[in-house]
Amino acid sequence: MNASEQNLSDPTLAVVDSAVVPAETDVKRWIDPESATVGSQEVWMQRLCEGFNASPFCAHIGLSFSVVEGHVQGELRMQPHLIGNTHFRILHGGVAATVLDTIGGIEAMSAMFHRWTGDPETRQKALLRMATVDMRVDYLSPGKGGHFVAKATVIRMGRKGCTTRMHLFNDQGKEIATGIASYAY
Repeated sequence: MNASEQNLSDPTLAVVDSAVVPAETDVKRWIDPESATVGSQEVWMQRLCEGFNASPFCAHIGLSFSVVEGHVQGELRMQPHLIGNTHFRILHGGVAATVLDTIGGIEAMSAMFHRWTGDPETRQKALLRMATVDMRVDYLSPGKGGHFVAKATVIRMGRKGCTTRMHLFNDQGKEIATGIASYAY
């Protein structure tokens, strides 16, 4: 039995758009075109947070999202399996990049929802196919800390893509990494 057959035999998993996800996670539920109104930005951001918080990968690394002062914010608690340098006990650079990419994508989705003027079903399809096409990360200081906070802002929104700037801070408020990413939809 190959890996995908094994996953499909697990009753806690389901296939959504050819991806194996937890059965209780319906990706399309949190980007429901029926509730897609521009006036419901806060509700939309909360749904994005719920959807990404249900991600098995985000749960595995301890990454969670919430709406803070009208913006989506990511939080990550340091855990032993996230350590990249065992001597100094600092956050692995790949984890920092993952956090930045994820918060940038969420911000891109949020901006796309807010600014989109097309019909709801077209918007839903675009959101479901959104993907990172380019990302640059600058590591500014060692990833020391007990927890980390990620924030992002949209730099440019286009018809087929979006560019965001992301920041990752430690629990002392020191910026440890920054990034810029482009997302296509």
